[in-house]
Amino acid sequence: MMGQLTEMAQIDRPPSQFSFEIQTLIIGAGAAGMTAALAAADEGQTTLIIERDAIPSGSTALSAGLIPAAGTRFQSSVGIDDNADIFAADIQQKANGENEQSFVDLLAENAAATIEWLSDKHALPFSLVHDFDYPGHSQRRMHGLPSRSGQELIDHLRSACEASDIDIICDATAHTIYVEDDLVRGIQFVRPDGSTEQIGCERLILACNGFGGNADKVRENMSNISDAIWFGHDGNKGEALDWGKALGAATKHLSAYQGHGNVAKPHGILISWAVITQGGVQVDKLGKRFWNEAQGYSEAARVVLAQPDGEAFAIFDEDIASVARQFTDFQNAEKQGAIKTGGTIAELANQLGLPAAELKKTLSAIPVDGTDQFGRAFSDTNLKPPFKGVKVTGALFHTQGGLCVDKLARVQKLDGAPFPNLFAAGGAAVGVSGSNDSGYLSGNGLLSAVVLGRIAGQA
Repeated sequence: MMGQLTEMAQIDRPPSQFSFEIQTLIIGAGAAGMTAALAAADEGQTTLIIERDAIPSGSTALSAGLIPAAGTRFQSSVGIDDNADIFAADIQQKANGENEQSFVDLLAENAAATIEWLSDKHALPFSLVHDFDYPGHSQRRMHGLPSRSGQELIDHLRSACEASDIDIICDATAHTIYVEDDLVRGIQFVRPDGSTEQIGCERLILACNGFGGNADKVRENMSNISDAIWFGHDGNKGEALDWGKALGAATKHLSAYQGHGNVAKPHGILISWAVITQGGVQVDKLGKRFWNEAQGYSEAARVVLAQPDGEAFAIFDEDIASVARQFTDFQNAEKQGAIKTGGTIAELANQLGLPAAELKKTLSAIPVDGTDQFGRAFSDTNLKPPFKGVKVTGALFHTQGGLCVDKLARVQKLDGAPFPNLFAAGGAAVGVSGSNDSGYLSGNGLLSAVVLGRIAGQA
């Protein structure tokens, strides 16, 4: 199928001559794209990345930069016995078994090797988050860089690309994919001044994320989150989806997404879910709890947005805050005054504008050990002064549905056959979060980005 798709996403026949040619061409310099480039370069491929922004960023830079992996040496060093089968089971349980098992196994089985390759070969200083649990993970398997920030992950990947002599052309928006007889022959990109250039390639990797920045696509596919703050990268317009559909590619789970119900309002800073998993709770404007927070931060977005004014308040204490401070975002939230403190519950309530008597009643009802009326189990929970709180709202972080891919990350046609030299990774490809928000297991986005990125680069 040929012809115009959208103003900035087209398919056409190749020109008679390209400006220059490359072996592996990648659209998008986020975690997926740069990981794919590093893998391709390790295989001896001449590699080039096209990036629409002035510097690499993407949704990765807005995340906590944490990647789940099972059976790593980082886990072993702190006595955690984990493996890919346990990891895969956790992914499927969170997604209610809606994912293709073979695809889940592919990601779970390759995650540890990918983390250790990035660490050993490309000097990314990973360490394990070993001091708190993430919802749905039966083991502690989240790996991150020292600041626990996605920006640091992007910066290290960019440095690794520079060290591997991988060129990244920035301020270049991919516009047209040139296809002939199911083979991708190259692309055209556009500069901010309107000038264009054509690049030929032997294979193309789509690493330009999903469609969360496209309001029309969000309303069409996930109307229940369409009014949320968009917390992802504005460049996520869904071109990969448009190109793929025009070529007859299969898509899946376009209604799936990762939300987050703990974004400081109005500051727009992500508040680590550690403030909840360590024993904190969320309350509404009346100082009352309204759900089982242990279900996860993705579904929390929709639940929080359903409260009056789409607001809630995360309540915790100084001990919990000391754990959350390992995240740069939490430190920034404190510096900007988003986190309020009270020596008593009444003082905190006054700081947050909540009814003191009701908040005290709510916190007094939390069991020290046991299960509450919402079905949440607490263990050794005892919030104590100084108390902490922050006003939060729900946000959409990134989409989880996308193009179907095979075990080599090649984009698949409607009949399941792969395109010979068209690949997709990260948000451009379908993830492993099932068909909605509640299927998102912490880290699924970056899991798909780096593992599929490496597989695509190696293929």
